[in-house]
Amino acid sequence: MRLLSYNIHKGIGGVDRRYVLDRIRRVIHQEDPDLICLQEVTTNARRTHYHDQPDLLAEWFQPRDFSFQINVRYDEKGGYGNLLLSRWGLFEKKHVCLRMHERKPRGAQVMIVETPEGPLHLTNWHLGLAESERHWQVDRLLDHADFRIDADVPSLIVGDFNDWRNTLAFGPFARHGFEQLTSPPKRFRSFPAFLPTLSLDKAFHRGHITIRDVRLVRSRHTFWASDHLPLVIDFDLNRNSKSV
Repeated sequence: MRLLSYNIHKGIGGVDRRYVLDRIRRVIHQEDPDLICLQEVTTNARRTHYHDQPDLLAEWFQPRDFSFQINVRYDEKGGYGNLLLSRWGLFEKKHVCLRMHERKPRGAQVMIVETPEGPLHLTNWHLGLAESERHWQVDRLLDHADFRIDADVPSLIVGDFNDWRNTLAFGPFARHGFEQLTSPPKRFRSFPAFLPTLSLDKAFHRGHITIRDVRLVRSRHTFWASDHLPLVIDFDLNRNSKSV
């Protein structure tokens, strides 16, 4: 099974600042993921031609199910947030608010994916810019009632963590028994896409997940499409094997 996580920057290129959503489509299509976890997906914004990006992306990739979470609203009709598209059914869909005080609104999508190999507990999110805020957000989610699941269900958390100092792995994630897949950070520098220096796009897991490969996608398409590089994870679910 293959998961792709990608901050698409609303389809606006990090180099030329042009809005060309089709470049995002080509990047994703080339990887052929089963699960697509996107951040900074927008709807009804002038800068992006008032496109309904969740519907456009769903039309292009024809998922069995998808879920869109608006975190930042422009007005009562538009905004941007996280989008999850799946080749399989999505159940127990939860949208958890991660806004800290008066800071920029943030959120996490939490759901169960009914994969051919069994249920997967999947979270897609985009964390804040301040380190104290990010630590608070991780603790809030992992302690949240809408996040708690049976210990036998494997769990993946992916997205734009904004964790440029890489402090989350040894703090709240370690306390909750999660292991980092995107380590060492120097191998997973994803921002800015045209000259990556910071490891912002990450993945953590808990439970019986066999990881086959974890990599960033670097190509002429990813150079132009967004200001982030996409992260791809190949994995299997195996309740009889030890997590790696």
